[in-house]
Amino acid sequence: MLICDECHHLPSDFNRVIAEYAIAPYRLGLTATPDRADGRHIDLNTLLGSVVYYRTAEDLAGKALANHEIIQIKVKLSQQERDRYEHLIQTRNTFLQDSNIWLGSVQGWQRFVQASAQSQAGRRAMLAHRQAKAIALGTEAKLRILADLLAEHHPAQTLIFTNDNATVYRISQEFLIPALTHQTPVKERHEILQQFRDGKYKTLVASHVLNEGVDVPEASVAILLSGTGSAREYIQRLGRVLRKGKTQKLARLYEVVAEETSEENVSRRRRSQPRTPSHQLELVPTEPRPLYEVSAHIAPKAAESTPDWGNFTKESPIERDLENLQETPDETAAQEN
Repeated sequence: MLICDECHHLPSDFNRVIAEYAIAPYRLGLTATPDRADGRHIDLNTLLGSVVYYRTAEDLAGKALANHEIIQIKVKLSQQERDRYEHLIQTRNTFLQDSNIWLGSVQGWQRFVQASAQSQAGRRAMLAHRQAKAIALGTEAKLRILADLLAEHHPAQTLIFTNDNATVYRISQEFLIPALTHQTPVKERHEILQQFRDGKYKTLVASHVLNEGVDVPEASVAILLSGTGSAREYIQRLGRVLRKGKTQKLARLYEVVAEETSEENVSRRRRSQPRTPSHQLELVPTEPRPLYEVSAHIAPKAAESTPDWGNFTKESPIERDLENLQETPDETAAQEN
């Protein structure tokens, strides 16, 4: 049997050969986040098979996972940020309209990237897109909300997530919070995480390195200042605070979104729930059922002296069943005739 943990990685060009060349007739894939941004999660139906069991975080709340609540906070851009944002978006949209490109799909984004490398207008449009995104993701209003949330939940252990390293380092410097990025050496990263598990560090800020493969059940608050539209990343970040700790906890995920910006659409995409399979298996009952009925009659031990020992032998259920199974020659002959 082939068992693939974190099987959402399997459809990649590098990993898919594991399933394609495996001779195991039975296959099982495990993942909390099957969807992929490139759409290749549909290949799992061929590589492993269809979904047979699916549960959401809400289904498991209070059981396998901690009880939790998700709170969305919308912030407004300052007037200066709003004017700059609208100008940049207009520059980008003018180029997209002239080039007949729509950004509502992966293919549309790929066409935009290709077109941006072919002309000065394309490069200006791509630069405007990135600058507008930076304004929405890093507005000053989000940092004010962050300060309020940290003060409200102190000393609860808190994880802060952003979409870029520049914001991570900015928060780290302004709030004196340990930072984790892909640039953090492995040894230092392990030390910071251990200090967080031990309670010496109450807050960490990271971009993407804590999305997967990190177990920090002590964390009870997550603040999502910015991120991608990936539902997988969203669930992974929520999952960092859903692990049950040593005590009962109510996990909270705050999603801070810039109002009237493209970030609202990003938030809707990542919060969208995949369709639940129409047919799926159910787990076996937690209390095992006896396979055979056991007689309540208790046989005396051989070392015990009891006047009923002989009677037990004659009345033994096993011997009684054997006697019932035996047929006399006369009875057998009568049945044949």
